[in-house]
Amino acid sequence: MFKKILIANRGEIALRIIRTCKEMEIKTVAVYSTADKDSLHVRFADEAVCIGPAASSASYLKIPNIIAAAEITNADAIHPGYGFLAENSNFSKICSENNIKFIGASAEMIDGMGDKASAKETMKKAGVPTIPGSVGIIPNFKTCKKLAIEIGYPVMLKATAGGGGKGMRLVWDEGNLEDAWNSARQESKAAFGNDGMYMEKFIEDPRHIEIQIIGDRTGKAAHLSERDCSIQRRHQKLAEETPSPFMTKKLREEMGEAAIMAAESVKYEGVGTVEFLVDKHRDFFFMEMNTRIQVEHPITEEVVDYDLIQEQIKVAAGIEISGKNHYPKLHAIECRINAEDPENDFRPCPGLITNFHAPGGHGVRIDTHVYANYMIPPFYDSMIAKVITVAQTRKEAIAKMERALDEFIIEGVKTTIPFHQKLMKDENFRAGNYTTKFMESFEM
Repeated sequence: MFKKILIANRGEIALRIIRTCKEMEIKTVAVYSTADKDSLHVRFADEAVCIGPAASSASYLKIPNIIAAAEITNADAIHPGYGFLAENSNFSKICSENNIKFIGASAEMIDGMGDKASAKETMKKAGVPTIPGSVGIIPNFKTCKKLAIEIGYPVMLKATAGGGGKGMRLVWDEGNLEDAWNSARQESKAAFGNDGMYMEKFIEDPRHIEIQIIGDRTGKAAHLSERDCSIQRRHQKLAEETPSPFMTKKLREEMGEAAIMAAESVKYEGVGTVEFLVDKHRDFFFMEMNTRIQVEHPITEEVVDYDLIQEQIKVAAGIEISGKNHYPKLHAIECRINAEDPENDFRPCPGLITNFHAPGGHGVRIDTHVYANYMIPPFYDSMIAKVITVAQTRKEAIAKMERALDEFIIEGVKTTIPFHQKLMKDENFRAGNYTTKFMESFEM
């Protein structure tokens, strides 16, 4: 087992990893930018190293600074959390070259799954259902036009190196295809340095359902059931739950088996998710594979009583998994609390938190790194907390979330708490009647 782990991240995920490391009697090293010197992950780690100024490009994304911090503190492993360098194949490779264990996927795995076009082909060969679309990267617009006719409109153009909705265009008819092709390529080139595009049939009004998986060095994989991530805005998740209210026992088993096939076909090592789109007929299609821990992992932990960070560390240390699949025994919901103004198009609201009171009670979990008099910096993601409630039934989990949100006091900055309070009261949400299009008709 590792003696000391450096956490190459910040905020609540860094604190989350530190907590598990302490319980495993593993020493921790926090890295931080000058803007994060007062963050709780810095306070609670055994050691802390400043790796640069506020800008993430000069600190949390600066690989030489992170490797140097690991070397001077004698860390034998690095946990990247999510975001930043978590799915950076070059970082994984450099860790390996410096005899530091990267607690995540190998460089080859990250590259293989990160290129969405090649990942789709890999899944198709493994027998995992995939969305009808192009084979590999589309070489030119002439081919693009021909493919769109063959697949049938509407189609979705996607950047092969994309993420967060960048380089993605929905095209309803041939008249708009060329403009979409040109603008998507330009956006992808600017965001990722890669203008490669692929095309898929557009699945109307789908659910976004992911299966949590874990695999070990022997190539064996298991799943921990599903999470419904359909409540999202501009491809950014806002709330998640497990089990999905749309799921049936048969569909859960089929999707779980498909996720295991996906993981074992590439000998996946570590924790990750296999993401699917599920249409109204409950037909499901592979979308992508995330080779990291997810923001919403706590709801899975709560319903199956399983510390995913601990298992991730064990697998990285070479310990084999049991191979047992896990199914939800309870119901859990997560609301992401962002420093944003939901009444003004979710505009980011960094600033000083003047008053902070976290809710508590049975079945309420708060993952956060903020506190009263904490200054939320404007340089990073706006998420400042996650509220997770768990109960015997979905109805009880919603009631518990309503109570927890009412108790949650954050003053000094605008937050998304009012949005989530309204979401919990929404008739369609309460009935489990929602898709990825839910936010298009939701009004604050």
